[in-house]
Amino acid sequence: MVQEKLKKGEKRTKLRLPPGRRGWPLIGDSINWYNAVASSHPPQFVEEMVKRYGKIFSCSLFGKWAVVSADPTFNRFVMQNEGKLFRSSYPKSFRDLVGKNGVITVQGEQQRKLHGIASNMMRLEKLKFHFLNDIQKVMLQTLSNFENNQVILLQDVCRKVAINLMVNQLLGVSSESQINEMAQFFSDFVDGCLSIPINTPGFAYHTAMKAREKIINKINKTIEVHRKNGSPTAGSGVLGRLLEEESLPDDAVADFIINLLFAGNETTTKTMLFAVYFLTQCPQAMKQLLDEQDSLRSSSGEEFLTWQDYKAMPFTQCVIDETLRLGGIAIWLMREAKEDIQYQDFVIPKGCFVVPFLSAVHLDENVYNGALNFNPWRWMEPENEVIPPAAARSLECIVSYMNCDVKTG
Repeated sequence: MVQEKLKKGEKRTKLRLPPGRRGWPLIGDSINWYNAVASSHPPQFVEEMVKRYGKIFSCSLFGKWAVVSADPTFNRFVMQNEGKLFRSSYPKSFRDLVGKNGVITVQGEQQRKLHGIASNMMRLEKLKFHFLNDIQKVMLQTLSNFENNQVILLQDVCRKVAINLMVNQLLGVSSESQINEMAQFFSDFVDGCLSIPINTPGFAYHTAMKAREKIINKINKTIEVHRKNGSPTAGSGVLGRLLEEESLPDDAVADFIINLLFAGNETTTKTMLFAVYFLTQCPQAMKQLLDEQDSLRSSSGEEFLTWQDYKAMPFTQCVIDETLRLGGIAIWLMREAKEDIQYQDFVIPKGCFVVPFLSAVHLDENVYNGALNFNPWRWMEPENEVIPPAAARSLECIVSYMNCDVKTG
């Protein structure tokens, strides 16, 4: 048996953590970890540790022992036992910002309820129709503002497009001034998510908490407007549908929306950014992508692509999958052992952090041939149809919100 709970009375001294190191007192390897994940090559720290200790190793992160994994089998084991042997666990700054009722951080029955609500909201046919049209309208509007040969900062453009879409779809807000305001709030919010939790002016955590208050106030005002107006209209967004169809207290509704805003905005921005970058480096893929979409548009005669058109784009889906794999949209997850767990010859003690480092698996030559190359055609190979980019398995990413349908195995 690969894993089992430690039997009652069994001495933990018979078992041991995976090999590793303690690092510096108190801070352990936290600084090395942060420097790596914030760099242009996030797996750097993990790769160095794997060379010394193997694909499953231990170290000290955020003041606690952590078991870090670049092993696909163990990562799958952790995700398959979500809620049973492991639960989500994040630094205090992150927990405080996403809220106690956040779909990302809640546990047990409340987690299942919120995930169910999110899935149902995203499956609504009206939402799919409006969302797909809105995406194309926003992109055409954005492109029309560019001048010939204008130099743009792609990251800023992608971030503005993403927040425009998310605020419109979730809150029903389309005013450019309000969208720009929310974009600034979210910039401050995101900067504090993994910061040192010092709530004093001048620290990122303090600025982020102030931004959270302003975002929550915006959401609460929108809730008041919806209640005064009665039944939600077609353009009232997910919030309107949530108030109409679900019985959640206002603070839970606000946390729910802020979680979707955060997760959807971050994943959308990075996915667009990396997709554009990778496609410009691969003219053959760009041509095949455009040919696929142009052929659908010419056959339907419609100005905009429809939901049926999107579902009939196999190569576009391959580009999405490969972007998620190589771009590292969800680099790592953080879990906590709910009890003492034996895995192979190791023990993971109760309360220990468990960190499936997804990016290390995505870039592993033993898992993907030419792992560092952008190759969307790999997803057309039968053997890869059951090997998903693990980022797509992370509920934190809310990739389902983008209706990308990345293979999840």
